[in-house]
Amino acid sequence: MDDTKFNIEYIAHLARIKLTEEEKTLYGVQLGTVLDYIEKLREVNVDGVEPTSHPLPLINVMRTDETKVCLSSEDALRNAPLKSNNLFIVPKIIE
Repeated sequence: MDDTKFNIEYIAHLARIKLTEEEKTLYGVQLGTVLDYIEKLREVNVDGVEPTSHPLPLINVMRTDETKVCLSSEDALRNAPLKSNNLFIVPKIIE
């Protein structure tokens, strides 16, 4: 049993899935390709490169929290087809 097949069986066990021998072979080749690519990435010189979780700086654009004059209950309910006790009356959706 080669190392890749062992990894596939172990991963399948962790995922609680059953694989046929053909699937184990196919996924073993695919996993090998991914691992080869990772090894190739390890050859890249990253000295002086800071770790990052995103290639662009992320900034939250938020307005300042200011108190403003809002609609009165009367104005908000003025065009409501049904209202009661300063609330909108809407049709029941869930039965």
